[in-house]
Amino acid sequence: MPTIAIVGAGPQLGLAIARTFGSHGYDVALISRNRAKLDELVAKLAADGITAAAFPADVLDRGTLAEALRQAAAHFGGIDVLEYSPVGGIESTTLTTPSATEPAHVQHEMDFQLYGAITATQAVLPAMRQAGAGTLLYTTGAGSIDPVPMVGNVNAAAAALRNWAVNLHKELADSGIQAAHVGIDVSIGMSVVPGFPTAQPEEIAPVYWELHTTDRATAERVFGR
Repeated sequence: MPTIAIVGAGPQLGLAIARTFGSHGYDVALISRNRAKLDELVAKLAADGITAAAFPADVLDRGTLAEALRQAAAHFGGIDVLEYSPVGGIESTTLTTPSATEPAHVQHEMDFQLYGAITATQAVLPAMRQAGAGTLLYTTGAGSIDPVPMVGNVNAAAAALRNWAVNLHKELADSGIQAAHVGIDVSIGMSVVPGFPTAQPEEIAPVYWELHTTDRATAERVFGR
């Protein structure tokens, strides 16, 4: 069976992506910090007839993240798709406007978003290169494209991840490996900011399947625009 590894797996978009790929016969490796929450997701997927397994790791611990992906590849016989969703970082950082941002305010987000993505990619890309096939998908909020002053430090790191992902797409052209960035320009599941558009995770997840299957020449999709 082909396998998707979802880094930053959660009960909304991560679960919806898992279900989308799982419904097409993919096994699912779920990676995030909380073992109990991962086990809940594994149980939900099992109820849908989808084979999944949990591999706890904190994206801020690069060695542990790389080891979790190694274990996932060994467990399932390889990783065909990597989806990196560094959601949750905003909950554990100090939000700053651009003029109030200190280097330390950005550093945490760079560790969480860009450096975690690079670590995860380095863990799976060599095998994809050897196979001449694979997909690498990276998720940020749309502030990586059109930044919002109140989260200036988060947007700066997200923009760095977006830049790196789109550049990786260019590097991997004609290699058989797709790399792409997905920008989410909606609140997922429920409205966080009054008047800001909302979408259910099940509406967003097909974008990832399309980038993996029918839209492999595309470096970026923005949902909500």
